[in-house]
Amino acid sequence: MQNLRVSIVQGDTRWHDPAANRAYYAGLIAPLRGTTDLVVLPETFTSGFSNEAIGNAEGMDGPTVAWLREQAAKLDAVVTGSVQLRDAEGPLHDNVFNRMLFAMPDGALAQYDKRHLFSFAGEHERYAAGGERVVVTLKGWRILLQVCYDLRFPVFSRNRFDAAQAGQADYDVALYVANWPAVRSHPWKALLRARAIENLCFVVGVNRVGNDGNGLHYSGDSAVIDFLGHPLSECTDGEVVTTTTLQAAELLAHRQRFPALRDADGFVLQA
Repeated sequence: MQNLRVSIVQGDTRWHDPAANRAYYAGLIAPLRGTTDLVVLPETFTSGFSNEAIGNAEGMDGPTVAWLREQAAKLDAVVTGSVQLRDAEGPLHDNVFNRMLFAMPDGALAQYDKRHLFSFAGEHERYAAGGERVVVTLKGWRILLQVCYDLRFPVFSRNRFDAAQAGQADYDVALYVANWPAVRSHPWKALLRARAIENLCFVVGVNRVGNDGNGLHYSGDSAVIDFLGHPLSECTDGEVVTTTTLQAAELLAHRQRFPALRDADGFVLQA
């Protein structure tokens, strides 16, 4: 593992305007070239969190996937965030996903489909749920991809210890992208810290700011949290782009000093 530079991009996503959002976020991240390894955009960064935007959901061959690959190549860094994507034949609610894309500078692309759909806002009525946990690797770090509401379900994101694999944990960083309204900002901040402490990992949570077309306000509160629950970087209510370096040696030393994952309960996830 090498140290990992992670850039939070906390922006004011434009409502239902993918082209404007691509231009907006491209401008925010352009100065990061050569200074970062991983650029993190919010959930549904091309439209805002909207069930109505589903009608304009792109395919994997659409402009946003191409844009992510282009930005990753320009920055020589991974660029990630979630968008509404149509990926199969069938009824509307069966083939559109809230999909987190992990675009690498060489053009490779990993993806994670949001597992926990926000039924409180009717997301489950319009989108299909993912079923698989996804862990990707970057500079020797294993990164768990998660989207917004997933944060409330600790079993799904539980780090697993495998004694047969050189005593390794399942992942080193849990990455959450979100559109998390300000009215629930306290749970957002508390749960980011809880996930870091219980999983002996770094946690990166990236949320949007501003007001959306549903009249909801977003206060940002994006953060990078260390394995003890301490914030290494915290954002307030405004547009922010900031980079934090995750120290590999500190994480490995903490896990050696306090190997709590060895005592965790075994379990099997079911859909």
